[in-house]
Amino acid sequence: MTSLAHAEIEALLARLPRGYDLSLDRVRALAASLGNPHLNLPPTIHIAGTNGKGSTSAFCRAILEADEKSVHVHTSPHLVSWHERYRLGQKGEPGRLVPDDVLAEAVARAGQAVGDMPITVFEILTAVTFLLFSEHPADAAVVEVGLGGRFDATNILESPSVSVITPVSLDHQSYLGDSVELIAAEKAGIIKPGVPLVVGPQPESIAVDVITKIAARKSAPIARYGQDFFAFEEHGRLVYQDDDGLLDLPLPRLYGRHQIANAATAIAALRKGGFKPKERAIEAGMTKVEWPGRLHKITTGPLYEAVVEGGELWLDGGHNPGAGVAIAEVFADLEDKVSRPLFLICGMLNTKDPTGFFEAFHGIARRVITVPLNSTDAGIDPNELVDFALDTGLDAEAADSIEAAIRLVSAHWAVQPAPRFLICGSLYLVGEALEKSGLAPR
Repeated sequence: MTSLAHAEIEALLARLPRGYDLSLDRVRALAASLGNPHLNLPPTIHIAGTNGKGSTSAFCRAILEADEKSVHVHTSPHLVSWHERYRLGQKGEPGRLVPDDVLAEAVARAGQAVGDMPITVFEILTAVTFLLFSEHPADAAVVEVGLGGRFDATNILESPSVSVITPVSLDHQSYLGDSVELIAAEKAGIIKPGVPLVVGPQPESIAVDVITKIAARKSAPIARYGQDFFAFEEHGRLVYQDDDGLLDLPLPRLYGRHQIANAATAIAALRKGGFKPKERAIEAGMTKVEWPGRLHKITTGPLYEAVVEGGELWLDGGHNPGAGVAIAEVFADLEDKVSRPLFLICGMLNTKDPTGFFEAFHGIARRVITVPLNSTDAGIDPNELVDFALDTGLDAEAADSIEAAIRLVSAHWAVQPAPRFLICGSLYLVGEALEKSGLAPR
């Protein structure tokens, strides 16, 4: 059945600009014409950062729902369906992706309110977030920034309960600047006067310095990972500590050492933002959290069936150097536990830094097989992407599709141990893999 919401959004894309135009004036004007829905939200957690935003959002949602709270969640971009950007809280049960007719109506209403206003589709879809979240009751909302922070359309939020900045690194340089210092300043634009700020681990100290100075200017109380709250693994458990005490928790369900820091950032945000989750809810959140397409192990579907017997198939949508480091660390740990040759199946947008991403896998990946991105015309040509991989010292070749890449390796890898595949480099590619595997988010 054709999605009504998809048809409404495609109609907007046909008549309005794509991409981003970083400013708040237009989205404020649109929100005003819709009755300023952003001023009528439940207590809100506003999250910016380069990496870890989605995982931190997922932890916040899992903990709050385990605490019997209904939670709206806005994330972007989506993997398969536009509906993924809007999860509506349900009293007494997990939130659900917005129903198609509800999303279609909200998009149509926002589109009609635009009139002749010069505005991008991204800004309209952000206004849709505020419409949906204001018109459906909930106990809390989690709103993830789309791009940057200072001029991101979500930043018309005036008084969230807490602001969160996850790790900052180079990405979207054409919009945000070509240094970590400039990008950190853009992310710190979400800091509001007097509103508590939680800062996740920062790979570079300059980011902490920039964020801290801006928080001080705005008199925003700040809690920094590694200084005001801490987390580490001990005896197979996650230990979290802040001024409110110590928690002994299960390790997160999500793979990777970096998820310990993301979980800690979410816990700190909920505590500093006044949500006060019970300890049992925090424990449950660690084991119930879900975030599709991020270090996601696939064990079913046609892509997995193409893998040589005994092999593994993983997905991750990380697409910048910082994400590459975190992902490579996970696969280095997996290699220490069960040694397998790692093959990357990679497609990337032409706005990304392939060299920085590939460098993280030097000495870890056996080979890179590059593939096209079928759902966008902004992908790097697979043959060109091969050259980027070769320049970092990795062996590489191109294939026509994900399936062809898997079969290329599986057909020529007849020795043990069986290989480990990672589909990576773009959320577009991960979305395609999830859809082909029958695992689209719900």
